Amino acid sequence: MPTIYLAGFDVFRRDAIAHGEALKALCATYGCDGLYPLDHALPPGLSGPAAAQWIYQANLALIRRADLLMANLDDFRGPGEPDAGTAFEVGYAVALGKPVWAYSADAGTLLERVAVVTDAEGRGLDARGYVVEDFGLGKNLMLACAARMVQGGARECLQAIARAAS
Repeated sequence: MPTIYLAGFDVFRRDAIAHGEALKALCATYGCDGLYPLDHALPPGLSGPAAAQWIYQANLALIRRADLLMANLDDFRGPGEPDAGTAFEVGYAVALGKPVWAYSADAGTLLERVAVVTDAEGRGLDARGYVVEDFGLGKNLMLACAARMVQGGARECLQAIARAAS
């Protein structure tokens, strides 16, 4: 049974534990074992930077243990921007040579989804005046090129993973 690390900002949901269990159950329906970042409880007495360090190490260990990583790259705190921790986890898995699959329900390219104004050279600029990359991709090229992107949610991504494995 292949193991899948379930990366994403889902850990910040109010129902994060229940949602993680649902994701793991969904993985099981496709013959996979889901590894969720909140599978291990924080040891008692840890807080602040010590807790953060423990979580960091625990998540890296789960990624190393997994056969592949599946990432929720939906917009998190702004249009076109997935969770920074998830982006790190994608990069870590890529560095380990693990396959990365990602899903996003967000349709359209970055240029279409980020509020832009056009400068004199015809480039799209975001609200802070930075150029919005225009490669026709829905995510930053470093994520879009690192992962096999699937339009939709976790179910659609797992279906694509299952099709690719058969």
